[in-house]
Parts: sequence; structure tokens; C-alpha cells
Amino acid sequence: MTLNFVVPGDDFTRAGEASGAVKQKMKQLGFPSDVIRKVSIALYEGEINMVIHAGGGQVDVEISQDAIDLVLTDHGPGIADIEQAMQDGFSTAPDHVRDLGFGAGMGLPNMKKYSDEFHLESEVGVGTTVRMRIYNH
Repeated sequence: MTLNFVVPGDDFTRAGEASGAVKQKMKQLGFPSDVIRKVSIALYEGEINMVIHAGGGQVDVEISQDAIDLVLTDHGPGIADIEQAMQDGFSTAPDHVRDLGFGAGMGLPNMKKYSDEFHLESEVGVGTTVRMRIYNH
């Protein structure tokens, strides 16, 4: 089963729509709660990152019996230093975003933590693609 979502940029009220819809679908399909939790957290963090840093993006989800594949693509500014961006607490979020309670620098680390497989590709001036796989086990 394939699900596709557009994440609108700069709209924190709509961030989480994709993760909420995927969570609901996985519940309907009878996935274990621990797998649903991992997918929900990883996807929500990705949505928030797209809203904060990239002006939105695209989420493609492939749900199979064995795994859930998430592909998050944006055309934002890209990540200049991926190694630094993956460090807990590192953030380039502006103050107005931090004032809303976001931008603590845990988005990418949490995406990796809650994924069984995590791949990040980014090019400055072009955008970022994150691929995550969470196994159903």
C-alpha cells in the first residue's frame, strides 16, 4: 500500500497530518503498537523538519507486511554539514520557531533512532531526501 502526502511549508498546525494518517492506517491494518510508535515518531520529526527548514515537502510511504518505508523529499536549502546536523541538540532553527517549542535539534537524531534503516542525502541549494525503513518485527 502506498500513501503520498504534501507537507505544507511554515504551517505548524498541519505538520503531523501525514504521521497521523499513517498511524491510523497502520492501526486499521493491525500493526503492533511499538512499530506504529516508531513510524509515527520518525515521520512526525521529518514533517516538522520540512516545515521549519525547507518550506514543506513530499512524504511517500510504502506499507508492506514486513516493513514500512518512508521517503521524505524537500527542495529546501539543503544541509551543509550532515555530520553536525545529526548531533543531538544541534539546530539551525530560528528563534521564532524555538519560541513555539520546536527546533531543539533532535529531529534528525530521533529519525535515525526510531528507524531500523536511515539514509540522508542532501545537496546545498537543491534539497534533502531522507529514507527510513522500520521493520514489522
